[in-house]
Amino acid sequence: MLRGAADSDGANSSEPRRGAGPRSLDGVSSFMGLRWEDPQTVRLRIRPELINGGGLLSGVATYAMVDYCMGSTLWAQTTQDERIATISIAINYVQTAVEGEIVCRTTLDRRNRSSAVMRSEVQHEDGRLLVSAIGSYTIFPARKRPTISAER
Repeated sequence: MLRGAADSDGANSSEPRRGAGPRSLDGVSSFMGLRWEDPQTVRLRIRPELINGGGLLSGVATYAMVDYCMGSTLWAQTTQDERIATISIAINYVQTAVEGEIVCRTTLDRRNRSSAVMRSEVQHEDGRLLVSAIGSYTIFPARKRPTISAER
């Protein structure tokens, strides 16, 4: 998950971003129905569009939850001058579900100048563990955006 959109909150570029997580980042998170409680917590209501041909919750839905939740967890710890991208995610599908609400929670285990390691769990509203995952992300300097001339 590549994150690079500039924040518009006017925060000091050397201070970490804080606050509530996003409501929807893009078309994928909107389609999936991902909802942020905070940067470390993403919720999803299981609906028919997320059920695979076998009649179970698609692994794509929980993988997306993990990737977006890890991304927002780390994004909250970056400055205006930093961007992030997923390097890898190892995911273990423990159980599945067919209805109800699921929640992904992410913990940032380590962050340095150029990388971060996180772990996530996805649980059903009844408390069952559905997914466990670990992931690594790269942190890199933001590129300056070219200015567009109005005289084209």
